[in-house]
Amino acid sequence: MEENFKPVLKVGLFGIGLQAYWEQFEGLEQRLKGYVDVVAGRLQTYGAEIVNLGLVDTPEKAYASGSRFRREEVDLIFLYVTTYALSSTVLPVVNRAKVPVIVLNLAPEAAIDYTTFNRMDNRIAMTGEWLAYCSACPVPEIASVFNRSNIPFYQITGMLYNDPEVWKEVQEWIEAAKVAHTMYYNRLGVMGSYYNGMLDIYSNLTLHCATFGGHIEILEVDELSGLRENVTDAEVEAKINAFNERFDVQQDCPEYELKRAAITAVALDKLVERHRLGSIAYFHKGTGNAENLDTMTSVILGNSLLTASGIPVAGEYEVKNAQAMKIMDSFGAGGSFTEYYAMDFNENVVLMGHDGPCHPAIAEGKIKVKPLQVYHGKVGSGLSVEMSVKHGPVTLLSVVETVDGKLQLLTAEAESVPGPILEIGNTNSRYKFPIGAKGFVENWNSYGPAHHCAVGKGHIASKIEKLAKLLGIQFIKVC
Repeated sequence: MEENFKPVLKVGLFGIGLQAYWEQFEGLEQRLKGYVDVVAGRLQTYGAEIVNLGLVDTPEKAYASGSRFRREEVDLIFLYVTTYALSSTVLPVVNRAKVPVIVLNLAPEAAIDYTTFNRMDNRIAMTGEWLAYCSACPVPEIASVFNRSNIPFYQITGMLYNDPEVWKEVQEWIEAAKVAHTMYYNRLGVMGSYYNGMLDIYSNLTLHCATFGGHIEILEVDELSGLRENVTDAEVEAKINAFNERFDVQQDCPEYELKRAAITAVALDKLVERHRLGSIAYFHKGTGNAENLDTMTSVILGNSLLTASGIPVAGEYEVKNAQAMKIMDSFGAGGSFTEYYAMDFNENVVLMGHDGPCHPAIAEGKIKVKPLQVYHGKVGSGLSVEMSVKHGPVTLLSVVETVDGKLQLLTAEAESVPGPILEIGNTNSRYKFPIGAKGFVENWNSYGPAHHCAVGKGHIASKIEKLAKLLGIQFIKVC
């Protein structure tokens, strides 16, 4: 097996019908097969490999289809209900495949043309025409069997044609499945140790592997320090050029600090490549070891560049938030590390930010790099980044660990708004919530999240909700 093994996302599709109809109603089978092909064509446009088994109309075909989906290792199944069909043609497929199923209850048009229909002079043909619109009929039967079989299922009801909302929902399910797939194969590096005394961020690593999948690689700060020793002058120069291109480096940043940050950034790239990391959570004081202190006080710029490249980095060894950031980034929304900074009751906004790395891809304008004489609450000094999240819609996500040993996805949608921020060399933004600053803070806190969360561009709570359903965990939306 290849070291970087990660199969493509596979989505299964099958339609259902009743074999007894085909001899009775001429042309019905071909018409319904055509509908299934229309769905398959739309699914192909969303970036997954589609395993289309066509129309399943007997229990025997259902058994074969379930085995095929299992052999193909599909991640998600769309069940297209084309007309009335027996639940015995459904249960063997889904029960064997054992992956989440989305029931597509899609009529071909908004309504039957009653006038034309009732003018038909052949009642057999009339019944065949009606059956082509009969997708809603067996859905309660299917739902009953799924519930009695303890099989979770989700529904999309609408029209096959001219119904953008249907295809928006379908696309979001596939996007959520892609994120679940990414998380399952993600390699999360954890380096250092927890920030001493932050009881809310301590987390059960086994629970994360059981819930999201993935592999957690335990890393040593010593390894990163060792990699710094072999960084070349050419590599340092190239990385400094990258800093200047990506950041607004302030004039008071000492040259030796830029070089120190560049050395560490190059070493971080090599560490990521060596361990094939997709995300990182880190914290280390570095006290008692000068080399490690030098390393850990110069990581912010390199970690910000990693975060921008799809490898989110969370400080303070916050594993839950590294997962939240990876989820947000995998949805294409970014995912920057943040926490409450202050409340502004005059403007009814919450100021949120954090020290350490940021996500340059979601910044409002160019990120400033500033020297700090002290990292508040931490050892040492060095360069830091100052940014605001791009103005417009944003989503907050927290991965919450509960008292009963489960993980939840807690979300809120808000607006990043312009206005004064704290120009202290940290990320910092102003967020306005539809339930107000006080309403948001009290509601958010009531679910007991850690004090960190991830913030990303756009309102994507509906996508995160679908991800939670695919993972079988609770989803909460505060606003």
